[in-house]
Amino acid sequence: MAQSGQPTLLAMGQWQGADSFHQAEGTALLVRLPDGRRFVRFEDFRVTNGPDLYVYLSGHPSPRTSAQLHEGGAFEVAQLKGNIGNQNYELPAGLDVSSFKSVTIYCKRFSVLFGSAQLIARP
Repeated sequence: MAQSGQPTLLAMGQWQGADSFHQAEGTALLVRLPDGRRFVRFEDFRVTNGPDLYVYLSGHPSPRTSAQLHEGGAFEVAQLKGNIGNQNYELPAGLDVSSFKSVTIYCKRFSVLFGSAQLIARP
């Protein structure tokens, strides 16, 4: 259990590239702050650069295609801030994150996945 004032780790996973050209690495974390706000956080993150990249939560544990991304529901979090470095994305207060099994980087313009991180819940 997290100490007062410390974030609580809800889930985490390691980034995997979607294919030999679209690579991703680092760690994805789902965290809750003491005030109840939740964030998706990327640490030591790097992904192949591309146009129109967005962060999504997906109901599929390891999507590799646009169809798989939307299987079980998908939620667009935000446009990717950058292809290298630590990043934080705040999630809406009412969003039920329990059904999401991965975080993905998706090119909306060309409907191509660049990478995903399967989220493993933490006790």
